[in-house]
Amino acid sequence: MGEAVEFFHTNGNGFCKFSEKFDPKTVVILNGSNHVERDRDSSWYEETIDDDLKWSFALNVNGVLHKGTSEYQEIALLDTRRFGKVLVIDGKMQSAEVDEFIYHECLIHPALLCHPKPKNVFIMGGGEGSAAREALKHKLLDKVTMCDIDQEVVDFCRRHLTMNQEAFSHHKLNLVINDAKTELEKSCEKFDIIVGDLADPVEGGPCYQLYTKSFYEKILKPKLNHGGIFVTQAGPAGIFTHKEVFTSIYNTIKQVFKYVVPYAAHIPSFADTWGWVMASDEPFSINGEKMDRRIEERIDGELNYLNGALFISSATMNKTVSLSLLNETHVYTEEDARFIHGRGVACRIN
Repeated sequence: MGEAVEFFHTNGNGFCKFSEKFDPKTVVILNGSNHVERDRDSSWYEETIDDDLKWSFALNVNGVLHKGTSEYQEIALLDTRRFGKVLVIDGKMQSAEVDEFIYHECLIHPALLCHPKPKNVFIMGGGEGSAAREALKHKLLDKVTMCDIDQEVVDFCRRHLTMNQEAFSHHKLNLVINDAKTELEKSCEKFDIIVGDLADPVEGGPCYQLYTKSFYEKILKPKLNHGGIFVTQAGPAGIFTHKEVFTSIYNTIKQVFKYVVPYAAHIPSFADTWGWVMASDEPFSINGEKMDRRIEERIDGELNYLNGALFISSATMNKTVSLSLLNETHVYTEEDARFIHGRGVACRIN
């Protein structure tokens, strides 16, 4: 039967709760519906995408670099063979070291480049620091405010994600630990750009209310300067996944702003196309050539993914997704929200 190994189990409301000896040839570390399996040759992290779909990553020798549970979320940092360090929150991959630049360049730069003269940015969420890192590349900005609810996530990322340490210490960064909704409500300041770098809306997660019409209409929009732009990540936008939350987030924002642009890009570590939605009450009058000029003039350093032509093409949806966006009727409210697969800490049962 071989040598006995340990089985690590969670109670669904945290990480490893207890351990016991057993005989199979694998070690399993459970985290909600996710786990890491080790056999004689390698370790694997497995993420549940849906009831009938899982996505697995081979890990390096010290595969689980850190794990913990904050008041709001479960946090883990994994060392994968294919994608480098991977940040996992509430059992969902948030970013991978190798390709997170795709997500964060698409989230941050289009809105800043479409604005004629952005001076300040408010980032909702963004605890890992990557969104702030990209925003701080813009020479026109005077201040970047990053507001994340979870001090433990911010401290965790500041300590473990070395590529963002310079951003965390930048003199233009104003780091606030608070609920973004509360912070915007009490703020006397208005912003040229507001960014939603929030976790996906999962039941029991900390932020689904920041995707609702009432939040956009009553709290967020009044905090934008004239001509200001709002942009948010909007979940999976693939041919089979776009109806989970992407079309609904788009339709909700369309109820609040005059001009709304959805766009998408493939993220290899997510194994899917990902979506963003950009909105303003002023039209977006920029073409690929003008965006390229602004990249050259405004950005300190090089972008690895985004250019003008790429952004224009990313805003062109395929026929199926275009029709879904056109025909979507659901509007996010506190009482009628859509969630992607998974459950946050608040919905876990001991």
